[in-house]
Amino acid sequence: MPPPADIVKVAIEWPGAFPKLMEIDQVGAYGRTKTWSLGNHENFALQIADPTNFYITEKNRNDIKNGSILRLTTSPYQTAVQLHERIQSSSMDAKLEALKDLANASRDITFAQEFINLDGISLLTQMVESGTERYQKLQKIMKPCFGDLLSFTLTAFVELMDHGIVSWDTFSVAFIKKIASYVNKSAMDTAVLQRSLAILESMVLNSQDLYHKVAQEITIGQLIPHLQGTDQDIQTYTIAVINALFLKAPEEKRQEMAHILAQKQLRSIILSNVIRSPTPINDEMAHQLYVLQVLTFNLLEDRMMTKMDPQDQAQRDIIFELRRIAFDVECEPNNSGSIEKRKSMYTRDYKKLGFINHVNPAVDFTQIPPGMLALDNMLYFARHHQDAYIRIVLENSSREDKHECPFGRSSIELTKMLCEILKVGELPSENCHDFHPMFFTHDRSFEEFFCISIQLLNKTWKEMRATSEDFNKVMQVVREQIMRALTLKPNSLDQFKSRLQNLSYTEILKIRQSERMNQEDFQSRPILELREKIQPEIMELIKQQRLNRLCEGTCFRKISSRRRQDKFWYCRLSPNHKVLHYGDLEESPQGEVPHDSLQEKLPVAEIKAVITGKDCPHMKEKGALKQNKEVLELAFTILYESDEYLNFIAPDKHEYCVWTDGLNALLGKEMTSDYTKSDMDTLLSMEMKLRLLDLENIQIPEAPPPIPKEPSNYDFVYDCN
Repeated sequence: MPPPADIVKVAIEWPGAFPKLMEIDQVGAYGRTKTWSLGNHENFALQIADPTNFYITEKNRNDIKNGSILRLTTSPYQTAVQLHERIQSSSMDAKLEALKDLANASRDITFAQEFINLDGISLLTQMVESGTERYQKLQKIMKPCFGDLLSFTLTAFVELMDHGIVSWDTFSVAFIKKIASYVNKSAMDTAVLQRSLAILESMVLNSQDLYHKVAQEITIGQLIPHLQGTDQDIQTYTIAVINALFLKAPEEKRQEMAHILAQKQLRSIILSNVIRSPTPINDEMAHQLYVLQVLTFNLLEDRMMTKMDPQDQAQRDIIFELRRIAFDVECEPNNSGSIEKRKSMYTRDYKKLGFINHVNPAVDFTQIPPGMLALDNMLYFARHHQDAYIRIVLENSSREDKHECPFGRSSIELTKMLCEILKVGELPSENCHDFHPMFFTHDRSFEEFFCISIQLLNKTWKEMRATSEDFNKVMQVVREQIMRALTLKPNSLDQFKSRLQNLSYTEILKIRQSERMNQEDFQSRPILELREKIQPEIMELIKQQRLNRLCEGTCFRKISSRRRQDKFWYCRLSPNHKVLHYGDLEESPQGEVPHDSLQEKLPVAEIKAVITGKDCPHMKEKGALKQNKEVLELAFTILYESDEYLNFIAPDKHEYCVWTDGLNALLGKEMTSDYTKSDMDTLLSMEMKLRLLDLENIQIPEAPPPIPKEPSNYDFVYDCN
C-alpha cells in the first residue's frame, strides 16, 4: 500500500543533536518539535537547510519533497526579537555579528514581516541617522570594522525594503542626508557606496516627494567621480541614479539637467571609462546605458512635437539662413527691386532647396512629428557639414531630368523616420539592453546621425535613378539600409558610415532577392488547395514544438523597483502536459531545471484563461517603468480557479510567443502569435517545395541512408592556401 500523499520523508537538523530521518505529515508539520522534547513549540520553526534559509510556512509547506533537508530553528518572531535586541548591543563585535545575521535573514519575507512589525526599519534608520556617529570617532583605528558595520546595516535595510511591505515615503530628511553623504564622500567603503546608491535610486523611482529631497542632496558633479573608477558595479549603480533623477525630473528641468550633464562631460567619461573599458559590459550595465540613451533622445520630443509658426520671424530667419548658405546670397535690402521680383527669386530658390511649399516653406514644418526638429537638423547640416550641404543642394537643383532629390522634403521625412527608429518619446523598456556605442561618441549624436543619413539618402536616390513618384520607395530602402547597419552595432559614427557604404542599393536588392527566394508564394488554385490540406499537419507540428518548449521551461525575471539585484523564477510544463511546475531561483540557471527543485505547481485543468498585455493584473499597477509599450507586449497572466493568477513578463518576444501559444494549445484555443504565423509560412513553404519537386523515376528510400564509416586516414585533406 503506497504511503499517504501528505507524508514525506525528510532529514531534520538541530544544533547539538544528531540529525533525524523522519516522516512528516505536511498537514501537521509543526507538531514535531517534541521529538527533541522541546517545550513551547510555537517558539520554533523549520527552515530549508540551504544558503537561502527560508522558513517553511503555510504557503510553502506542501512543497516539502521527499529527501529534503530541513533545519529546526527558532521561529521567525523569536529570531526577529533576538536580532532586534542584539543589534542594539553596546559591544562593537556583538553588534557587527548581529547586523551580519540580520542582513542574511532579511532576505526571507516571513522574517522580514516579523522584524518590520517590531519597528525594525525605524531602528535601522535611527542607527544610520545618529547611531553610527559615535563610531565614526573610531574610524581611524577601526575603519574596516566601521565599514562592515555600516555595510551590513544598509544591506539589511535594502533587503527589508525590497519586500515592498513599507512605503518609501516614510523616511526623514535626516536619513536621506545621511545616505547622500556616503555617496558624496570621495573615499567610502565600496559596499556602503553600492548600497547607498541603490537606496537613493529606489527613493527617486518610488516617490515623487523623495525625488525632490534627493535632488537637493545629490548633484551630478558628486556622482561623476564614481564613474571614473574601475568597479563596474559602482559605475552601474551611479548611472542608475542619474537615470532615475533624469526620469523623474519635471519636463521643464530635464533640459537643464541635460545641459549640466554636458558641462560635466558625462558622455565622454562614460565612453572612456565604461564603453571602452577593458572590462566586458554586463547585461545590467548595458540596460542602464540603453536607458540613458533613450532618455537623452527623448529630450528631442519637445522640438519634434512643436509646429513651426509661419508668422514667427526668428523661425523664418532659419529658412533664410539655409538659402543663404546654399546659394551664397546675402539678404537683399528692402529697396532692391520690386516685391514681386524678390518673391519670385525666393520661390525659385525654395524650389531648388526641395521644399513642398515653394512660396512659404514654413508650412512644410507644421507637420508633427517631426515639427521643428527637422529644421534644426537641416540647419545643423548646413552649418557643420557645409560642403556636403551645398553639394547636395546644387547637384539636385541643376538637374532637369526629373531625377532631382528634394532636400527639404527628404530632410523632413528622414527626421521623422529616425525618430521612429530610435523611438523618441517612448519610455525605456525594463528588459532591453540595446544601446548603441556610436551615440556616446559625439555630443550632437542625433544631428550627426541625421547628417550621415541624409547623404545616404541622396546617394541611394541616385543609385535608384528615382523620380518624385519613387519618393516612398527610396525612403523604404534607406530605412532598411539604416536598420541593417544599426544591427551590426558600430562602435563609432565613422564605422556606421562605412557599414552604410557596403549596403548600397544593389546590395539591398541582392538581399531582398535572396529572402524572396525563400518566401515564394504560389497562388494557383491546385497549389492553394494543397496548402489548405497541409496546413493542419503543420499547425499540429507547431503545437507540439510549443508544448515541448514549455516542457523544457523558461527562466523569468522578477521585476522590482531595485532591478540590479535580479531575482529569478522558473516555470516548466510536466512531460505529461498535466501540471505547470514553478519556483524561485537564486540565479539564472545554466541549462534545464529539474521538476523536483520547483516547489510550486499548478494543474493545467485549473487554468481558466490566459490574459495578455495591459489587461494583466501586474500591468495595472502604477510604477515608474511599468506602463511602457515594450513591457506591455511581453506581459501575460494565467488565471486559474478561485480567481487567482500567475503573472509573467517574458524575457523577449520569442519566449512570449512560445508561452502564449503553448498555453492556448493546452486550453484548446487557436495559436495566434506572430511567431506562429512566421513558423507556419516558413514550414508551409518548405513542405510545398518538397512536395512540388519533380521526383519522377526517383526512388525515395523509406529510411535515411546509413552514415558512412570514418576513413582510415585523412591524408587526402590538404590546405588550399
